[in-house]
Amino acid sequence: MVEFGLVPTLYLASGNAGKLNEFRVLAKIAGKHWRLELWPGYAELPEYEESATTFAEHAAGKAFYYSRHRDGVVIADDSGLVVPALGGAPGVFSARYAGPGASNEQRIAKLLGDMKGLAGAQRSAYFVCVIAAVWQGGALAVVSARVDGEILGAPRGTGGFGYDPVFFYPPLGKSFAELSAEAKSEHSHRGRAFRRLMEVL
Repeated sequence: MVEFGLVPTLYLASGNAGKLNEFRVLAKIAGKHWRLELWPGYAELPEYEESATTFAEHAAGKAFYYSRHRDGVVIADDSGLVVPALGGAPGVFSARYAGPGASNEQRIAKLLGDMKGLAGAQRSAYFVCVIAAVWQGGALAVVSARVDGEILGAPRGTGGFGYDPVFFYPPLGKSFAELSAEAKSEHSHRGRAFRRLMEVL
């Protein structure tokens, strides 16, 4: 275990405020007295090029890239949706599945269009999350988790972000977008990975 101080700050290598809020909920639920902040000046640096083929390479690469420009613990995650019936797509291209700059609605529309005609087990899917933590140029941890579900025929719910409205989680009988922030944090791929990271730190 590394000692960081009384109220350590974790800098999230992202410009996604929704993701930051989710991590803050996770820390609160875990009872950890962490300060989580978006990496200052994230938009001012050239964006890290996500050209690798695995979630782990992207997460670690982003953490090391941004840690070179700031002291403190930098965490980065790469997460995405995997649909085996689509050959693993969207996979590491989840955020760019409908093209650069596409909205969540456009990505969901493309996914549902690509899955048209698929039924039963063919609609099985899972979310993956890998989180890497880097401090003073060294890797503290790389952790991962996944959660299984299936893709709905149409979006349900107004919460969450990304593919949450079409990801149905059978144990609770709801889409991720229909869950409260606390429930999603307990069951999601990101929640499970973050709790593993807290155990390490």
